[in-house]
Amino acid sequence: MIGRLTGQLVAKQPPQIIVDVGGVGYEVDVPMSTFYALPATGERVQLMTHYVVREDAHLLFGFATQDERAAFRQLIKVTGIGPKVALAVLSGLSVAELNQAIALQDVKRLTRVPGIGNKTAERLLLELKGKVVASAAGAGAAPAVASPADDVVNALLALGYSEKEAAAACRDLPADQPLNDSIRQALKLLSKAK
Repeated sequence: MIGRLTGQLVAKQPPQIIVDVGGVGYEVDVPMSTFYALPATGERVQLMTHYVVREDAHLLFGFATQDERAAFRQLIKVTGIGPKVALAVLSGLSVAELNQAIALQDVKRLTRVPGIGNKTAERLLLELKGKVVASAAGAGAAPAVASPADDVVNALLALGYSEKEAAAACRDLPADQPLNDSIRQALKLLSKAK
């Protein structure tokens, strides 16, 4: 299994790149989120990878963070979701957006991703319901910058609310509001809902 590649970025042709590692050029498919984060051609790059062996092909997929790779691995476990569709999902949604879509069971958000129809979106939401798609911080993961809404969601989760309740309460909070005020407002919304 190939878990990580570190080498020189030789070519970029979305969604595929070539990374030269010790004189061997690895063809790696990456989601667009990773593609946009890549350095210039000729520079050093490090990717977390997932290696797929099939009867007709050996495929290598690369990700900028462990969270993206973990999300990819969860997606390909869903019935009918292959690596290419999983890459399309991660190209169209960030890991945080995917988690929010799952928490809210938002079919419409998923169907905006090219290649995802209603049936596929519904199956994906059903099989991933109640699951967080990626672990927050695995070993060696790039530090994630938490948005104020993420902080409010985490606070509500710590208070015992479900992901769905927390995400719904944070949906309409002003982005420029102080964290304490946002938490108070979300708690008020949740208490009214009960």
